[in-house]
Amino acid sequence: MKKIYLLLVINFLVLLPCNAQEAYLFATFREPQQDGLLLAGSTDGYHWQSLGGPFNTPGVGTDKIMRDPSVCQGPDGTFYMVWTSSWTKDKGFGYASSKDLIHWTPSKYIEVMKYEPTTVNTWAPEVFYDDVHKQFIIMWASTIPYRFEKGQEAEDNNHRMYYCTTKDFKTFSKTKLFLDPKFSVIDCVLLKRAPKDYVLILKDNTRPERDVKVAFAKSPLGPFTTPSAAITPHFTEGPTVTKVGDDYLIYFEFYKDKRYGAVKTRDFKSFTDATNEVSLPQGHKHGTIFKVSAKFYDQLLKNLNK
Repeated sequence: MKKIYLLLVINFLVLLPCNAQEAYLFATFREPQQDGLLLAGSTDGYHWQSLGGPFNTPGVGTDKIMRDPSVCQGPDGTFYMVWTSSWTKDKGFGYASSKDLIHWTPSKYIEVMKYEPTTVNTWAPEVFYDDVHKQFIIMWASTIPYRFEKGQEAEDNNHRMYYCTTKDFKTFSKTKLFLDPKFSVIDCVLLKRAPKDYVLILKDNTRPERDVKVAFAKSPLGPFTTPSAAITPHFTEGPTVTKVGDDYLIYFEFYKDKRYGAVKTRDFKSFTDATNEVSLPQGHKHGTIFKVSAKFYDQLLKNLNK
């Protein structure tokens, strides 16, 4: 097991109330991005405590980094993770799986843009389990110069979203275009609210926007509606979402200020600033929130304290 260098400083801050049914985990990383996967835990979805790490270290891709980790638990209980493995030149991303979030399979490199030789990058892959078609959807942002219309962006910074599907992370469907909103887009995360009711949270990466918006669809693969007006200030990115009670809490990164913010909503039409209501470990970076059972969370804390 990799050495855990961040300890649980105050255990009672992350212990679950006796009547809790689930807890929240946040997969993240720190600068420098060569360190690997870190985790934060929360019992209320608002206040987070570092759980330590690295639990998995990078080792694939050109730059051999681990940024933007996305973790999704499959129906078999296994956790599947994908991440950005290089800033540029890579036509794929990193992948590993785990049963307990501490011990991981050897990292693999999944090349998904090999059929597009001019691809500049493969950024922020996000894994989503489609419970209707019993498959995983992996979406990411890539730039293919001179392929799409653009605004003020350079040709090597004009992103669109692509995707592939898999049932076993061994064989993958052909890569297809996931989203072309007619502007440069990155950092998409998908949420299912109800049958035939999906929300896509995305970063408009155009100048002067560089903020977070939402779109809607009846299928996880779209087609999606025209993105909304911005729901966050300028210079924000890396959204992730979780439901806390009746509210959906959308976290995002103020990447210039090196801090996190949040908004909450019940209908994805009106949004309330919740930045002053949340707290995260210092240095926390772009990642994803996922829920686990109370039993799993308690066992994870016990394993970390051994």
